[in-house]
Amino acid sequence: MRMLRPAGHLAHRPAGRWAFDALVTGAAAALTVATPGHAPHLSGPAAFTVLAVIVAPLVVRRIWPIQVFGWILATGIPAALLNKHLFAWPALLIAVYTVAALRPRRAALVCAGLLEIAVIVGLALFAGNLVPGWWFQAIPYTGMVAAALGLGLYSAARRAWLAGLRDRADRLERERDQQGALAAAAERARIAREMHDVVAHHLTVMVTLAEAAAAASARSPDRAAQVMRAVAATGRRALADTRQLLGVLRQRPGEDLAAALAPVPDLSRLGALIEEVRAAGLAATLEVRGQPPEVPAGVQLTVYRLVQEALTNTLKHGGAGARATVRLAYLPGELRVDIDDDGAGAPAAAPAGAGGGLTGMRERIGAYGGEVRAGPRPRGGWNVSARLRLDGGGAG
Repeated sequence: MRMLRPAGHLAHRPAGRWAFDALVTGAAAALTVATPGHAPHLSGPAAFTVLAVIVAPLVVRRIWPIQVFGWILATGIPAALLNKHLFAWPALLIAVYTVAALRPRRAALVCAGLLEIAVIVGLALFAGNLVPGWWFQAIPYTGMVAAALGLGLYSAARRAWLAGLRDRADRLERERDQQGALAAAAERARIAREMHDVVAHHLTVMVTLAEAAAAASARSPDRAAQVMRAVAATGRRALADTRQLLGVLRQRPGEDLAAALAPVPDLSRLGALIEEVRAAGLAATLEVRGQPPEVPAGVQLTVYRLVQEALTNTLKHGGAGARATVRLAYLPGELRVDIDDDGAGAPAAAPAGAGGGLTGMRERIGAYGGEVRAGPRPRGGWNVSARLRLDGGGAG
C-alpha cells in the first residue's frame, strides 16, 4: 500500500510544473486524435468528452502515478470496446513512464505487463479476424511499451544517482565541519594548557620575588629594589607570552598558526628557566647526560613545559631553602626527564598533581608515546619523572 501513497503534495508544486504537466496532457490527447485513421472516428462532442475524461488525470501523474495509470487503463478499455479509436495509447505510454520514474521497479514492471496484456488482447479481439498474422502488429506496440519502461527506469536511476551524489556531498561537508570543530576544540585545549603553564609559572615567580623584596626592604633597600626589578622583568615576559598566545585566537583565516606561536620554548631555554627560578629563591641545577639527538620541536616544548610546571610547584610548595635538580638523560630512542626537590612542603604538593598542571603534562607526553609520574620521594621532597620516545614509535 506504500506504493499507492502520493509521491508529492499538491500545495508544494510550483506553477511551472503544473503548466508542463498540462501541456503533456494536451499533447497526449492531441496525439490520440492525430493518429492516422482516428480523426474521422473521433468527431463529435461525446467522443472528445470521453477522451478528455480518460487523459485528464495526467495532470496529476507525478502525485499519483499508479492511480493515474490505473484510471487511464480502466477507462480506456471500456471506451475502446465502444470505439477502438478511444484507446488513448500515448497517455498510457506516458503513464507507464511516470510509474517507472517515480515508483519502485516492481510496480513499473507490473504496470508495463498489464499494458502489454491489454495490447495483446485488444489486437486479438479487433484485428485477429481481419488481419492475418495480427501478432506481427504487436511487435511495435511491445517496443513502445519497453521504450517507455526503459526511459522511466533510466530517469529513476539517474535521479537516485544524483540524490546519492548530493547526499555524499552533504555528508562530506558535515564531516568537514565536524573535523573543523574538533580541530578548534583541540586548539583551544592546547592554548588553555599553554596559558596555564605561562601564567602560573610567571605569577608564582613574581609572588616569590615580591615576598623576598618585602622581607628585604627594611634591612636592604638596594636588594629589595633589585628584586622588584626582577619582578617587573618577569611581568613583562608574562605579558609578552600571554599576548603571543592570545594572538592565536585573533589570527585571521589563512594565517600560519605556527608563525603566530613562534618562537616557542625549547630545550635551549631550559638554562634561562633555571636562572629565572634561581632569581626567585629556588636553588635549582640542570644536569644533562648523553649526546642530544635531533629532538622534534613538539617534544622540546613538552619537556620545557614539564620542567616549568614541576619547578613552579616546587616554588609554591617546597618551602624556604628548597633545592631542585633537573636531569635530562638522552638514551637510544628515548629521553628521560627527572625533576627532584627536597622541599619540606612536599606533602602539600599532591593537590598540584591532581589539578590541571600535571594532568595536562600527562596528556602532552602521552601524545608522544611517553608517560609521566609524580609523587613524594622516600626521603622527603617530590619527584616528577617522564619518559618520551624520540624514534616516533609511540607517537599518536
